[in-house]
Amino acid sequence: MEIKSIGGYSEVGKNMTAVKVGDEVVIFDIGLHIEKVLTYEGEEEPHELTTEKLQKIGAIPDISLLGDWKDKVVAIAVSHCHLDHLGAVPHLANNFPNAPIIATPYTIEILKAIQRDSDIKLKNRFVILSEDTSLDLTKDLKLEFVHMTHSTPQTVCCVLHSKEGIMIYANDFKLDNHPTIGNKPNMRRLKELGDKGVKVLVLDSLNAEQFQKTPSEKVVREMLNDVLLGTDNHGHAIVVTTFSSHIARLNSIIQTGKRMNRKIVLLGRSLKKYTEAAEKLKIVNFSSQAQIVGSSKEAKAKLAAMNKNRDKYLIICTGNQGEPNAMLSRMARSEVPWEFKEGDHVVFSCRVIPSPSNQANRETLEKRLRSQKVRMFKDIHVSGHASREDHRDFIETIRPQHVIPTHGELSKLSAMVDLASEMGYKPGKTVHLIQDGQSLKV
Repeated sequence: MEIKSIGGYSEVGKNMTAVKVGDEVVIFDIGLHIEKVLTYEGEEEPHELTTEKLQKIGAIPDISLLGDWKDKVVAIAVSHCHLDHLGAVPHLANNFPNAPIIATPYTIEILKAIQRDSDIKLKNRFVILSEDTSLDLTKDLKLEFVHMTHSTPQTVCCVLHSKEGIMIYANDFKLDNHPTIGNKPNMRRLKELGDKGVKVLVLDSLNAEQFQKTPSEKVVREMLNDVLLGTDNHGHAIVVTTFSSHIARLNSIIQTGKRMNRKIVLLGRSLKKYTEAAEKLKIVNFSSQAQIVGSSKEAKAKLAAMNKNRDKYLIICTGNQGEPNAMLSRMARSEVPWEFKEGDHVVFSCRVIPSPSNQANRETLEKRLRSQKVRMFKDIHVSGHASREDHRDFIETIRPQHVIPTHGELSKLSAMVDLASEMGYKPGKTVHLIQDGQSLKV
């Protein structure tokens, strides 16, 4: 078995891993480098970024690193719908036309929406594989999806069964025993796989430097209740922003808004895309509880109406990272028919993704809101990624022969190597730090 790191081993994002067994290759995730994309793409008026432009700015994986593996790809497995794992599929999957794209129903729905937006026709078949089920890829390879919790629905660990042993690709997950939507992680199945014997574990290292257990999404629901129900907002507008794909978080905000007897309105193109997909699969039914507005023209009309009855609404909008063209930034700049007033509440149910452009955009937005004497409530959030003590429990459950850290720059991968070493793994022998473009035979 040989593992080749194509993207996500030298940076946060752009995730892509290839695994070769015999003469067959399976690709896991094909993601974007989000920060580089946001340099060019806003929320309401996205530029049409061609594959060539994305390659030039380093926003998609360099598939030339596959070398002679390119013609041996038999399947593309996508772990979940976040763009740093899925977003480059429309741009690169046609290089592997005979490889089906395999993902959970929600992830497939988002991929179809992205494909429509980018106006790219894929030659690959879409194959839906539900959580906790498996599929024979070839006579020698089987793919299994094991349900995990994360900050978007239907996230899975991808398990490759082969004659050379079991490989688990666990990139983006948390161990949430109290999820607000969906089931707990299927640790029972992971233990069964560990009992069988797992050869390789490729493991998300984004929060490996955090000495804690990542809190449950249930904690954020109580934080939102505390802020929205426990502060005096009578007579004031309330605006909440969060990640558009975080369906569980959106559900908590909507439920709290109902308790406040406010009309709930979702504003923004990406919010409409992700919620429509969730509704189509009956994961949620937001349309019965809220108005969902996607287009800029409709949003302007709705904002003009709400501006006259500000304390009757709870607005959920895009722009949690301060993206200049997202709805919240446009509201703050009065580019739409809305005016923030002293005492209005803006709730950031998110963290600032730690990149220079995001931090600069958020600082600009926050300065503008403060100048308008808006009350800001920041970091009403818990991470969707496992932390160091979750990683410890995860590794102990699976007991793999080899651990390969992924999803982070060198400091994050090194933190995972440090943890594995603490647990008895040997650097360079059973825990392996590799960078983009490198490969490892086990």
